[in-house]
Amino acid sequence: MTVKKKKDRVLIFDTTLRDGEQSPGASLNHREKLEIAHQLARLKVDVIEAGFPVASPGDFKAVQAISEAVKGPTVAGLARCVKKDIEVCAEAVGAAEKSRIHVFLATSEIHRKYKLRKARSEILKLASTSVAYARTLCPDVEFSPEDASRTERDFLAEVVEAAIDAGATTINIPDTVGFAVPSEFGGLIAYLFDTVPNINNAIINVHCHNDLGLAVANSLAAVQNGARGIECTINGLGERAGNAALEEIVMALRTRPEEFGGAWTGVKSEHLFGVSRLVSRLTGMSVQRNKAVVGANAFAHESGVHQDGMLKNRSTYEIMRPEDIGIDGTELVLGKHSGRHAFANQMTRMGITLSDSELEAAYDRFIALADKKKHIYDDDLVMIAREQMAEVSPVYMLEYLHVSTGTDTVPTATVRIRKGTDVLQDAACGDGPIDAALKTIDRMTGIQGTLIDFSLQAISVGKDAMGEVSVRVDFGEATISAKSASTDIVEAGTKAYLSCVNRLLSERNGDKEAVPKNKAARRKGGMNASPMKAAPTKESP
Repeated sequence: MTVKKKKDRVLIFDTTLRDGEQSPGASLNHREKLEIAHQLARLKVDVIEAGFPVASPGDFKAVQAISEAVKGPTVAGLARCVKKDIEVCAEAVGAAEKSRIHVFLATSEIHRKYKLRKARSEILKLASTSVAYARTLCPDVEFSPEDASRTERDFLAEVVEAAIDAGATTINIPDTVGFAVPSEFGGLIAYLFDTVPNINNAIINVHCHNDLGLAVANSLAAVQNGARGIECTINGLGERAGNAALEEIVMALRTRPEEFGGAWTGVKSEHLFGVSRLVSRLTGMSVQRNKAVVGANAFAHESGVHQDGMLKNRSTYEIMRPEDIGIDGTELVLGKHSGRHAFANQMTRMGITLSDSELEAAYDRFIALADKKKHIYDDDLVMIAREQMAEVSPVYMLEYLHVSTGTDTVPTATVRIRKGTDVLQDAACGDGPIDAALKTIDRMTGIQGTLIDFSLQAISVGKDAMGEVSVRVDFGEATISAKSASTDIVEAGTKAYLSCVNRLLSERNGDKEAVPKNKAARRKGGMNASPMKAAPTKESP
């Protein structure tokens, strides 16, 4: 048995709830973020980056709630090198057993010249003073030189040294735009270890983006050259093409430890598959079938030669065992004759926590669904649980939907919705049944939305599988995402659209934390100006 040395431990810093939630199309409410945080703790990640507290009241409350409720991992919040950001971040993470303030500042020439308009000396001073101030509020401070991989090496070394001198306990080296290649990025980490005199006074993390499909490879090259922390996300979610995938990092180190000097993580890999599915369902971001480790095809073998080898010895074509990531082939399938106890037990097995009243409502929804389809799978149950996690009280509720469509029929929808004690009903024609239904809703609510994204995926298997519809709707003042599921995809699409309308009305009524603001609008400010004057933004290191 290989002895795991403490110096070879690679700390897993999960940023699914911060960078991952910025993935275009992803949308998580407060309750869903908290549920994912609990599952990350169960997975035994070392650090959970819970959000960017100053960005919005909703982000602040989510980070604060995670800090109060989640035990085990360090809870981190992101902050720019701005005094207010740092103070708000300290307040948000203050209740955690172990808390961290993560400050970042761009250092590359292109960012200094066009975004920050600051000289090297100003960057050095701002980084040092910000880290030092953060240390007065929290003993664990991380500093990220944004766009480090495109920063001049000599200047990057100066900034890292200054940040450590100022009190940074972790230095993160981001490949912010996914520009680096493994040999280059590994060489950069080696250069810093050879050049920065105080580098052993901090843990060196890396945060790699996947624009060239090299995020995992770059992260592993960094480990080979001394990095001992990797910032990653479940399923590789994140800005643009995403981040390094946590499950791929963990299993690469577990499967090939000899290539990484015995490096290891404390992650409980048997929970990887379950967490992957939960994150996929809650964010509405499906996992591609051929995705490494957790994709549906990861352990599928169709070739006759492969099947023959597998029957003789699984190691002929499998370098990992399905059970190593939590695929044990014992998924319990529920049906309409399953009782409350079996239903509650299945929810508990999946790590989903509901109150007694929520569990009762979920069971009623389960029974209604079981009347429509023969078997209920885990993914169906996640969808049912997610309905109970909704935080926006609906203004409008769908009561009735009838559509008429066909090759020689003008698509028409008749819709009845309830608003309090009032019942509204109308009908409209459209370019297809869903378009007709949405136009009818626009007419009844008086709110005009533009559908900018509509995606559909089957939640489980079989001809009676539930279809989950994810939509993004532009209302002019905000762009809002929502999801809904049904065995009828027209109903699912209509409910998802109506959910967007309800979220918009909630935002207008002041329920800011329940509705994500238009991310595109947020990004127009902030990091494109001086960090001392910038408006909050969710840009990533």
